[in-house]
Amino acid sequence: MRIVIAPDSFKDSMTAQEAAEQIATGVQEVWPDAECVRVPMADGGEGTVRSLVDATGGRLISQRVTDPLGRPITATFGVLGDGPTAIIEMAAASGLPLLSPRERDPLRASTFGTGELLRAAREQNVSRIIVGIGGSATNDGGAGMLQALGGRLLDADGQDLPRGGAALAELSRIDLSGVPACLDDVEIVVASDVENPLTGPSGASRIFGPQKGATPEQVEQLEKALTRYAAVIRQDLGRDVEHEPGAGAAGGLGAGLMAFLGARFERGIDLVIEHTRLDRAIAGADLVITGEGSIDEQTRFGKTPYGVAQAARRHGVPVIALAGSVTADAAVLHDHGIDVVMPIVPSACPLDEALREGPTNLRTAAATAARLLRLGGHVGDAPPDASTSPSARTAPSP
Repeated sequence: MRIVIAPDSFKDSMTAQEAAEQIATGVQEVWPDAECVRVPMADGGEGTVRSLVDATGGRLISQRVTDPLGRPITATFGVLGDGPTAIIEMAAASGLPLLSPRERDPLRASTFGTGELLRAAREQNVSRIIVGIGGSATNDGGAGMLQALGGRLLDADGQDLPRGGAALAELSRIDLSGVPACLDDVEIVVASDVENPLTGPSGASRIFGPQKGATPEQVEQLEKALTRYAAVIRQDLGRDVEHEPGAGAAGGLGAGLMAFLGARFERGIDLVIEHTRLDRAIAGADLVITGEGSIDEQTRFGKTPYGVAQAARRHGVPVIALAGSVTADAAVLHDHGIDVVMPIVPSACPLDEALREGPTNLRTAAATAARLLRLGGHVGDAPPDASTSPSARTAPSP
């Protein structure tokens, strides 16, 4: 039996690689001779760098950058082993988890550190940079990124604006003369499933601002600032990105990547499937097992289990998905290539306990799934002594 194991990370509990190992261990408790092909996955968010570096035999590089509030931190990016491609996660430098709840301040938070990561990635002599965006603490439209790359954002007096989304309300002119020409030779690919525009009712500020700490008044302040930002981009660069799908991703970083670096967008899971050669691994397999921390109805909008299931469907291979949390509406996934969705937590417990016991629970759930499959293969079979069982005996003649 050949089984492809392709999970995402289980957030705060296991990396995708660790999850794949636990699933393989559980499966081999039941089928010791099964060939378990491990393909750690991601969907463009947290864990994408590690997933693609592991899959391609690449390398991780640590870089000193600044966090959303300008403090020095160390972030990691990757260079893939299958070509001149680097990959960064903006959240490594500009992510919400880098701030405590009381520190969240989208008026001041900046993507400057993301720009520093981009600059460091270019120094690796790559011709392509994949940028995973999501989980941002920022709402600056990628302005900080541009400043880190050498661009200038100027007010009406020709003075450089301070970092942060609120300052964009005073933007008068954009100067790209300091951005290195070498970036013109690099293809920038954004891994994101977010289709929100930069501004408007479904834009970056109004949809994502509150979760980054913005009050209702601050949301409107940021909305006006990004509207001004979009107008100056049109005025100085001749690029209208305000209502482009994905422009509002990561607090408007999508817009900045489009406007300043000519980035194109791809679904994160599709990029990961391409680089991990998942289709090649699934061809000829008997079963695919995937999973992540939570599975619900939204999983079908580009999350890892959905993407893996679509790849498996192309090859006619059944799919089991394991998750720490499964909602009732996850049943819709049965129509999208996932044959079985199983929760791994055996009983109600506090979240910290569920996270701590995640590896054990995942291994146990994988073994249970394998036992059910083995049992299913025998359901309906005649018992070994069917000829002598009471139901099979010929009734004596009267």
